[in-house]
Amino acid sequence: MRNSFHGELEELQAEILRMGGIVEEAIDRAVRSLSNQDVALARQVIDDDDVVDDLEIAIEKRCLNILALQQPVAGDLRVVGTALKIVTDLERMADHASDIAKVTVRLEGQPLIKPLIDIPRMAELAQRMTREALTSYVRRDQELARRMIQLDDSVDHLYGQIFRELLVYMMEDPRTIRQATYLLFVAQYLERIADHATNLGEWVIFMVTGDRVELNN
Repeated sequence: MRNSFHGELEELQAEILRMGGIVEEAIDRAVRSLSNQDVALARQVIDDDDVVDDLEIAIEKRCLNILALQQPVAGDLRVVGTALKIVTDLERMADHASDIAKVTVRLEGQPLIKPLIDIPRMAELAQRMTREALTSYVRRDQELARRMIQLDDSVDHLYGQIFRELLVYMMEDPRTIRQATYLLFVAQYLERIADHATNLGEWVIFMVTGDRVELNN
């Protein structure tokens, strides 16, 4: 019975890692579609959001089956409960990647008012946070989760930098207001993705220690 339970947990983790990989790739492709003004790639990101939605439902069902049939307790119960929380955050992250891709579509045919530098940097940090959060989940490594969460400060710093820079563009040339506003939305979506990655880390800490902490202040 115990071997069966651990087998179920391994399959659950594999599905979560698969979902996380898809989300990480969606973030990358969404920002690349914007930087390269690649509308076809953007539409692919939007369409593929359904894959993440389906995975969330499948993983939730797997978790509920484990709870009903295996009746885990203590630490094992936290592992399954954490999985339920993680897939919710991952699905929201995929939604924000889709939101970024939709900006690419809305800006179709418009030359960018500036080369994108800090937005791709935000995306790289958000991807790294996602990857490290999921690694910490599989390894039960709360220290990695805590280090990962600290990267959120760098994301927030870049967001503030982008906000100030785009505000100057809008003040100096009102014709840039529409596009600059959309680019601000993109930066905000990435900032929220990093917040969700922070949530993943907090859930890992809960899973390992049983303590619910809030480090995203």
